[in-house]
Amino acid sequence: MQMALAKSKFVRISPRKARLAADLIRGRSVEEATIQLMFSKLRAGRLLQKTLDTAVANAETQLNVQRRDLKVKEVRVDAGPTMKRAKPKNRGGSHPIMKRTSHFTIIVATE
Repeated sequence: MQMALAKSKFVRISPRKARLAADLIRGRSVEEATIQLMFSKLRAGRLLQKTLDTAVANAETQLNVQRRDLKVKEVRVDAGPTMKRAKPKNRGGSHPIMKRTSHFTIIVATE
């Protein structure tokens, strides 16, 4: 079994939201996964689509395999660093705002 890997790091979306889109494509063929992400209304779907296309391109160039022979073996969404901001609140106080980031890892393999 030959495998190709693609990573996207510091993507500005919460890992919890991105995992919803990752669950749509886990274990599917690349063509089915592309269709699922294309018609998904989730914002993370567009971001994961870019990473999936990169993994497929890596497999085609490095392993000399066709797109139709590939399957999504692993999709991992890990938490990246959190940017901490503050928003002014009443009576001179402030409220913390956490801007979360994610790291995507997609591994495609031949069936």
